[in-house]
Amino acid sequence: MRRAAELTAPPPATATSGVPPPARSDWATLQRLFPYLWQYKWRVLAALGFMVAAKMANVGVPVLLKSLVDAMSPTGGRNPIEGAPALVQAVLVVPVALVVAYGLLRLSTSVFAELRELIFAKATEGAARSISLEVFRHLHALSLRFHLERQTGGMTRDIERGTRGVHSLISYSLYSIIPTLIEVALVLTLLAVKFDVWFAWITIIALVFYVAFTVTVTEWRTKFRRQMNELDSTAHSRAIDSLLNYETVKYFNNEEFEARRYDQNLERYRRAALKSQSTLSLLNTGQQLIIAVSLVAMLYRATLGVVEGRMTLGDLVMINAFMIQLYIPLGFLGVLYREIKQSLTDLDKMFRLLEKEREVSDRPDARDLQLAAAPTVRFEGVHFAYDTGGSGAKAGRPILQDVSFEIPSGRTVAVVGPSGAGKSTLSRLLYRFYDVQQGRITIDGQDIRDLTQASVRRAIGIVPQDTVLFNDTIEYNIAYGSPGASHAQVEDAARAARIHDFIASTPQGYDALVGERGLKLSGGEKQRVAIARTLLKNPPILIFDEATSALDSANERAIQAELQGVARNKTTLVIAHRLSTVVDAHEILVMEGGRVVERGAHAQLLAANGPYARMWALQQAGGE
Repeated sequence: MRRAAELTAPPPATATSGVPPPARSDWATLQRLFPYLWQYKWRVLAALGFMVAAKMANVGVPVLLKSLVDAMSPTGGRNPIEGAPALVQAVLVVPVALVVAYGLLRLSTSVFAELRELIFAKATEGAARSISLEVFRHLHALSLRFHLERQTGGMTRDIERGTRGVHSLISYSLYSIIPTLIEVALVLTLLAVKFDVWFAWITIIALVFYVAFTVTVTEWRTKFRRQMNELDSTAHSRAIDSLLNYETVKYFNNEEFEARRYDQNLERYRRAALKSQSTLSLLNTGQQLIIAVSLVAMLYRATLGVVEGRMTLGDLVMINAFMIQLYIPLGFLGVLYREIKQSLTDLDKMFRLLEKEREVSDRPDARDLQLAAAPTVRFEGVHFAYDTGGSGAKAGRPILQDVSFEIPSGRTVAVVGPSGAGKSTLSRLLYRFYDVQQGRITIDGQDIRDLTQASVRRAIGIVPQDTVLFNDTIEYNIAYGSPGASHAQVEDAARAARIHDFIASTPQGYDALVGERGLKLSGGEKQRVAIARTLLKNPPILIFDEATSALDSANERAIQAELQGVARNKTTLVIAHRLSTVVDAHEILVMEGGRVVERGAHAQLLAANGPYARMWALQQAGGE
């Protein structure tokens, strides 16, 4: 209930509002990728050099094949050979040299291609790693609002596709498209110079029709592929959400409901996939028709040249080999173009995650928080609303209104009140998950907006009401409060949180896995792990947000005493629902409707016979 304000408020008009972003050109996406690759510029240039060398060797293969065929021809090409010595020379000397050269060229083509891939592999993997790491860091830097509104399954799918898109884009462009274009240019030049210009014109006309048809149809059918991806992400998000909420599904016996909902998404995906496949078949058929017509035209003209004596049999073989080398890669151009377009789309989605603006960011001149001892924390005239937009009566519904109080150095201040009063919002603002709209929060007189977020959060430890653990061992989850802590330190923290005996009683001890979100542990056990984690961090500022709400009375009293000892000489904010847990606080604030309506020590508030006294009487009468 304490998140009701966040859940009911519509998202602000920002990058996270769900409004589709403006379309971005493929060229803009490539420009965004280029700096990551250019970090390896020497490898890029070397790979391009090997690629050109590989294509030159590849073009040389049909030329040598022509010479080999002409040398083996009984007439020696156009001119007869007179005498046996010349025939022996033609059969033994020339073909052997040509065969060896042919084999070397074939080998060179493969060697240069492998060198290109070997040289460029580091650039490809390095770029993918850099982008993925940058996205990961950026997602952690985004505001709490973004993570409350995100769909985890769809977002992880976008990141997965984007990373794969880097590899696909580089692979298809550098290893297929660019080499084919280089080979086409070399072959056209050779055909135009060595034979009549019509051979080049037939190839050029076929290429123009082929590329125009491929691009036009692919652009038309891209929307079907995009729809497939959207439906795939939706189905994945629903499936992940259902599995994460496994217990809720079981509580309400809704397995079939979830299966039907998932199947509906799969059916929409199936229909989109069928439409995509039918348009792909149309594309492939049209491409093969263009290739077939151009092949017939080229072979007819070459055959006519041989019959008329203008060309040798070797020329016919060379042209046929050229056509095979050219048109086989072109046969995959539609697939390559589609995959490149899809890779650019996937990469663009990942780049858009990088462009999500941070709602809370450090100022350019932000400095680190420096503390010599437990600091004084002040809230000074703080106004805050989760939703600052909207219109009419709902515009900017306030959560906190003119809240002012001080937590003196080494003292404990407790905040109590009904659900929705804004208690937990205080901890989020102190952590700078959000920034205040009016007023300020200071630590030792320093406005936290002037400090780096990392230094502020290093100084604060929190035991949240909703404890979520990593799907790892108990030791890992406790040690998360201070990565690198020794096993002895982890055990000391566990003993202080009264969970060591429970851990020791399990077969695997501290190596026991807690399961997804810690679901293998009870609510009280998870809360004690969270307490141990915070105790291990040992920060100068502590926040206990309903820190013992999931514990039984006996454990609560024991841990409460432990927490009071830990909080000694630390600046502590306690957010509580059970008033019995805050009676020893130096000051108690009572909040209602986002305002502080009463403050004082426990005895003073009872004597005042106000809201606190009424809450105390109700809880005592109900046995809390």
